[in-house]
Amino acid sequence: MAALRLVDGTGEFTIAQVADALRVRPSSLYNHVSSKGEIVEAMRSLVFREGGVSREGGLAAGDSGPWEQTVRAMLRRYRECFARHQRLIPLVTAYTVSSPEVMGMYDELAETLRAADVPDGQLLDVITMCDSVVFGAALDLAAPDEVWAVDQARSPALIAAIQQAGSGRQRSDRAFDLALDILIAGIARLADGGQP
Repeated sequence: MAALRLVDGTGEFTIAQVADALRVRPSSLYNHVSSKGEIVEAMRSLVFREGGVSREGGLAAGDSGPWEQTVRAMLRRYRECFARHQRLIPLVTAYTVSSPEVMGMYDELAETLRAADVPDGQLLDVITMCDSVVFGAALDLAAPDEVWAVDQARSPALIAAIQQAGSGRQRSDRAFDLALDILIAGIARLADGGQP
C-alpha cells in the first residue's frame, strides 16, 4: 500500500502524496476512500493481516492452554506487527479503531480476558494497558543500541543497570518479557478480585 510506504519512510502521508505514488489524481482516490482516517484504518488492517493478527487468522490461532499463555502470544504477535511499522503508531492512535479485522482482534482479546474473570467494567482498561505496553515495546525496538549514556549517569544503581542491560533487540526483548510478566500478574490479581 502506497500510504504505508510513505508512513514507513516519513511518518506521515497526505492524500496528494498517495495519489502521486499511485500516479493518479487526488480526486480519484476519493472514489475508493472517503477520508485520511479511512486510509489509516486500511493501513492498520494491512499490518494486522501481515502479522497474523486479524479476524481471518484468529489472533489466538494455534494458541491453547491457560489464558495467560494466550494473552502473552497475542501481545507478542501484536508487537511484531508494529515493530515492522513503528512510524504508523502515532497515526493509528489518533484515529478510532473501526475495521472489522482489527475489531475482531479486540473481540478475541476481550473474550479471552473475560474468560479469565476480568470484570467487564475493567476490560477496556486492561485492553488499553495492553495496547500501551505493545506500542511502547514496538517503539523501543527502534532505540539505538546504547539507549543511555553510561558516562553521563551519576547513580551507581543506574550505572550498574546500564552495564548489565545488554543492547539492541536482546535488551528490548528482555524488557518486553518483563513487562508481559508484570502485566499478566496484574491481570491475574484483578481477575481474582484484587487490585492489579
